[in-house]
Amino acid sequence: MGSKALLTLTPPILDEDLEKLRIGDKVLITGVIYTARDAAHKRLVAALDAGEELPFDIAGAVIYYAGPTPAREGHPIGSVGPTTSYRMDSYAPRLIEKGLKGMIGKGARSSDVVDAMIRNRCVYFGATGGAGALIAKSVKSASVIAFEELGPEAVRRLEVVDFPAVVVNDIHGGDLYSKGVAEYRIEEA
Repeated sequence: MGSKALLTLTPPILDEDLEKLRIGDKVLITGVIYTARDAAHKRLVAALDAGEELPFDIAGAVIYYAGPTPAREGHPIGSVGPTTSYRMDSYAPRLIEKGLKGMIGKGARSSDVVDAMIRNRCVYFGATGGAGALIAKSVKSASVIAFEELGPEAVRRLEVVDFPAVVVNDIHGGDLYSKGVAEYRIEEA
């Protein structure tokens, strides 16, 4: 199940960065990532359909499926745990085709998303659900850049240092969830 190496990634991510990643690899992401959930994804795809520019450069970008809580005084962000990713599955292939290179969330992805990741060289990372307060410690700054009226679901630009994630789907067709289930399945006697 991958080398379990601790690798560092710095967005914008290049295809060469993704070549070395295998399912199960632990990564630390340092640089700029964006938050967006389903309402924001719907608007991003609508903008593409209308021939409009996106509010950030999607080429090499990483989107974190999260809707953070309000920041306490003196902190850039509140708790920022991952959202269940399948809610973005109807929108993700379009963004991947436009150059998205990384997605962070929790839960398995649809076959359409996995196919788009393999075809267009994009990786899906898992973040630990329930650890939003700990994950927030890696966020050094946060600002709303689009769809402010969506509140927690607005698109935010986060500057992160050592944001922890695990490779769930790699560009080689590996799927950590499928492999894990197969590896740890208890056969009935």
